[in-house]
Amino acid sequence: MQHPFHEDYRERPFWWEDYEPQTVELHDVPARTRVAVIGAGYAGLAAAIELARLGIEATVFDAGEPGRGASTRSGGLVVGGGASKTPLLARAPSAERGAALGAEADAAFDLLSDTVQRNAIDCGWSPTGRFIGAWSPRHLEAMRARAAKVQNDAGDAPLRIVEPGEQSAEIDSDFYHGGMVVRRAAHLQPALYYAGLRRLCEAGGATICARASLEALRRQGAAWSLTTARGPCEAGDVIIATNGYTGDVTPQFRCRVVPLRAYMVATEPLPADLARSLSPRNRSFTDSRRIVTFFRLCSEQRRLIYGSRVKWRDISPTEMAPLLHAGMVQRYPLLAGSRVTHAWTGNVALTLDEQPHLGRLEGLHFALGCNGAGVATMTYLGQRIARRIAGNFARSAYERVPFPSSRLYSGKSRWFLPLIGNYLRARDWWDRYAPRGRTSR
Repeated sequence: MQHPFHEDYRERPFWWEDYEPQTVELHDVPARTRVAVIGAGYAGLAAAIELARLGIEATVFDAGEPGRGASTRSGGLVVGGGASKTPLLARAPSAERGAALGAEADAAFDLLSDTVQRNAIDCGWSPTGRFIGAWSPRHLEAMRARAAKVQNDAGDAPLRIVEPGEQSAEIDSDFYHGGMVVRRAAHLQPALYYAGLRRLCEAGGATICARASLEALRRQGAAWSLTTARGPCEAGDVIIATNGYTGDVTPQFRCRVVPLRAYMVATEPLPADLARSLSPRNRSFTDSRRIVTFFRLCSEQRRLIYGSRVKWRDISPTEMAPLLHAGMVQRYPLLAGSRVTHAWTGNVALTLDEQPHLGRLEGLHFALGCNGAGVATMTYLGQRIARRIAGNFARSAYERVPFPSSRLYSGKSRWFLPLIGNYLRARDWWDRYAPRGRTSR
């Protein structure tokens, strides 16, 4: 296989060309704070912004440079409740709970849209919808049933089926067997969105302490005693918002969150006509495979961002890049000659029931479990957990069920990921290539 690397190839997020997370001012760790927020990602910053708005002092602690985790490494895809996926392995929620989760996903989408527009965050916000490609004809049939049900339940048409003969209007590829358009979906530049949240956080009066990893945490009467890499702090309340980077100091959460690396590449700038043809309506893209592929065009830079996971052992982005490039060319044969300028990875936080969670456990508040849809969800959960602390909180669907754990998983070893990955890959293969009329269960 010929290598796909551009002469200017870099193993780092493409988004950092616009905004690379760094510490401008290293704030001292305060002796006391009303609320300590552990983790300076979307959830942590959103919580601090809302706490400051409510007049509650907050300090955000990050192990390294704030923003160098998943918040500036994602694909930047955003979606409301209409495209929520059925769990792959966990039990599907009841119809009532599914509707409640969908409503909150819509609320998260609205909050993100309002945050970007009200605060004039220049992050390429593009509410242009999403095309979900049907991996097989039987997947298109399932999409038809789902679109009909959602339309009947909602009284409108948030989902639209795209027949195979109409597909070229959505994507310049015949790789899929038709698909579905989700209207309430968008994409943005995730690092610039993060930069906007960070400015709001600092302007509101919250303190962000970089390079202050949490080393110990214990209850001390009605308060919490924190030991960080740069000194101790006492807090009235603590929010855990570490997601895919949850560590040993909070084992009660580490055993509930499975970190999984997602890998992405960015192409070199493409010819203008070719770039426009890849995404005629500037939509974002995913597909109906269980092992999801996601991609979108950065229209101003004329680059395609493409992400998935091909191998189930953790490898470097440079090792994964040729495999991702090959998948991209399967979908877009005209990109065979394109070169990769950037490749990177970041941790997605999976939960055992494949749903986000917020609430309180052993006295600690938490907002965890992006499950691959963290841009809007974590912004929303951060705001909600702040309101919960302030006592201004309507009960959320994300806290109405227990946050599950398993005796088979302590957070130390992810021995089961290759088994699950190969199982899901086999089911995807069967659905695409098995004789018509037979489907996997």
